[in-house]
Amino acid sequence: MATGKDRQKALAREHYERQMQRRLEREQKAKRNAIIGSTVGVVIVVGGIVAAVAVLGGNDPATEAAASPTASAADTATAAPSATAASTGPKPYDAATGTCDYAADTAGGQVKDVGTPPKKVKTTPATKKMTIATNLGDIVVDLNNAKAPCTTNSLEFLAKKNYYDGTKCHRLGSDAFPMLQCGDPTAKADGKSQDGAGGPGYVLAEENLQGAQYKRGVMAMAKTQAPGSTGSQFFLVYGDIQLDPLYTPVGTITKGLDILDKVNKAGIIADSGGGTGAPKQTVEIKDVTIAGKS
Repeated sequence: MATGKDRQKALAREHYERQMQRRLEREQKAKRNAIIGSTVGVVIVVGGIVAAVAVLGGNDPATEAAASPTASAADTATAAPSATAASTGPKPYDAATGTCDYAADTAGGQVKDVGTPPKKVKTTPATKKMTIATNLGDIVVDLNNAKAPCTTNSLEFLAKKNYYDGTKCHRLGSDAFPMLQCGDPTAKADGKSQDGAGGPGYVLAEENLQGAQYKRGVMAMAKTQAPGSTGSQFFLVYGDIQLDPLYTPVGTITKGLDILDKVNKAGIIADSGGGTGAPKQTVEIKDVTIAGKS
């Protein structure tokens, strides 16, 4: 016959199992939203997500029970920004005037200032070819100029200014988070430095988000949690990532996925959070060129 003490143990076990389930759900949510943006702030935010999960999801059931399953620190860190924040950021592409809005980046990251892109843009040709020449070979991307004209224009401007030349891709995921992140002009990619803080000194609105998916072969732009925080950093997807549609899918990789697979196979130097870190196989961008396609 079950005693009162046995019943208490059973209830305690059930309570603990519920706590572990909530912890798993928060960890999964954190991983889905763990793309680093282009400022120090987002490195801290992403690190904060990982740290919050670790603290709230510790092995102490009392600690876990103290956190609300509907409003945990991890959930707060990944929550959508307020409407006020959205209204004060750079404006999206204006089809009536054919202009883009590039606003000063006030987040305080490290800046490589090469100026600001021209605001007047064209959505034709619909596709532009981006060739990223690296120490491992060329990675070629078809940029969607028709649906992401401001992003494409920014990339083209930075390429012409040799902004990406000599930079290193600083963050590699894994089979569970398959992407390689590049575009921080200050990144050392040595597994010791806090990379991900560099940008061009301006930001732009996100584009082409409706129905956005981050599957193998997609190139998308990195950003912070705030809207309108896209800068120079981008990530190249070599698997399928479950992410909310927050990051501009700017193009499709048509050549070089084998390079990404090779880099992924080599692994990371050290885990900097969420199973990601600087790649063991150095990926240095030698030159970036962008040309229109007929």
